[in-house]
Amino acid sequence: MNRATEHLLHVLAGMLPQTAVVLGSGLGGLVGTLERAVRVPYSELEGFPHSGVSGHAAELAAGYLDGIPVVLLSGRAHYYEKGDAGAMRWPLEVLKAIGIKRIILTNSAGSLRPEMDAGCVMMITDHINFAGANPLIGETSDARFVGLTNAYDAGMMQAFRNAARRRGVSLNEGVYMWFSGPSFETPAEIRMARIMGADAVGMSTVPEVILARFLGLDCAAFSVIADLFADMTGAELSHGETKENAPKGGKILGDLIAASLKEISG
Repeated sequence: MNRATEHLLHVLAGMLPQTAVVLGSGLGGLVGTLERAVRVPYSELEGFPHSGVSGHAAELAAGYLDGIPVVLLSGRAHYYEKGDAGAMRWPLEVLKAIGIKRIILTNSAGSLRPEMDAGCVMMITDHINFAGANPLIGETSDARFVGLTNAYDAGMMQAFRNAARRRGVSLNEGVYMWFSGPSFETPAEIRMARIMGADAVGMSTVPEVILARFLGLDCAAFSVIADLFADMTGAELSHGETKENAPKGGKILGDLIAASLKEISG
């Protein structure tokens, strides 16, 4: 057993979470809602990344949401930081080793639909890997040929639909397109993305979905809409806009995650 897994099992002290959430921009507040929380800096977990993105923490938190044990990863490594699409492979392998069976991925994204404005939440039902990178490049086993027809778990998605309906929350659904970043997309690229069938674009999540399926973890994913794109508004995009707008949808999504855990875990 590796040292990161041993350390986490010691810290969890008998807590048996089966669900993990990767917190994107705007979701950091979910850590504060945990009951009986324990927090572990990534610096104490061998092999975990140290995010270089402002607004992203670098710690693992575990505790209870609505009575259900859960692990939260506050901060992730992005492909655009070092050009490594597999940067999150080790953290996900450690999560599996401590008993995690399903993962909820979140991000901030730009909307390609005018009715899906900043502060909305979109459940990802499929994705387009436009970045062209893949975290399984270099894997030598036949397990690298991962099927992605059902990348996003139908049961988990239905649980979120049910929770949204109970709470009267408008939950958008759509296709997420992964661009490598870190520069934002041009108006021409956004027009292309729309023609190709994307509803939102961003710079993360897709590598983690591929890794999750490779590891046998069920997966659901969400985008908090931080902005509309330049070809719709004429305004230049910025990371500051993301940090300002993401918490609006982040609170909605955080509540929805908590409200869905019992059905997901059932």
